This record gives sequence, C-alpha cells and structure tokens, in this order.
Amino acid sequence: MWLSIAAVSGALAIAAGAFGAHGLRDRVTPDQVAAWSTAAQYQLIHSAVLLGLALYAMGPERSIRLPGALFLIGIVLFSGSIYLLVLTPWRWLGPVTPIGGLFFIAGWLSLFTLARNQ
Repeated sequence: MWLSIAAVSGALAIAAGAFGAHGLRDRVTPDQVAAWSTAAQYQLIHSAVLLGLALYAMGPERSIRLPGALFLIGIVLFSGSIYLLVLTPWRWLGPVTPIGGLFFIAGWLSLFTLARNQ
C-alpha cells in the first residue's frame, strides 16, 4: 500500500510543480507561485521519504505505519492547504498549513524513534 501511495503522491507532486511553473504564472501573484512551488517541493520530498519507508517495510516485521501516516497527513494538510489557498478564496485554510508542518516534524521524529529501535 505505501509503495502505491508514494508513487501516486510523487506523480501528483511533479504534475503540481509543472502546473505551478507553467499554468499559474500568469494567473496568480509571484508570492502565490512561490508558495505553490514550496508545496510541490515538500510533497515531492515526502513522497520520496514514503518510497524509502515502503522499501524498508518490505523486510520482515518492519512496520512503518506511524511515520508513513504522519508524512501522508503532512502532505495532505501542508501541501493540500497551500494548493487550495492559491486556487480558491478559502483563507480559513491558512492555519491548516502549519498543522501539516507539525505532522511532517512528527513524522521525522517517529522515523528517528523507528531507527533507534532497530
């Protein structure tokens, strides 16, 4: 399951980055394009992390459920909220972005705990 999630998320990150570079430039402000680019970059980085975790989990008795879930929630909340902030007038999503960042941090800390327990 995690390998599929990483693959889809990575593909979506590349598509989002391309859309931001080519489809948004003339439609939104430069600050919004920069925010979009950050969202796509963070999504791609964490998709690669999910890929690494999925490959790691192929070993015997290796669960990545907690860090995988934290990174996935981070992608949805952080990158997803930025995408929606750029594309919609929904300013209420602004506080969601840092919550997604906290999920990323928690994912990295859970990865540290996973490494220490090996």
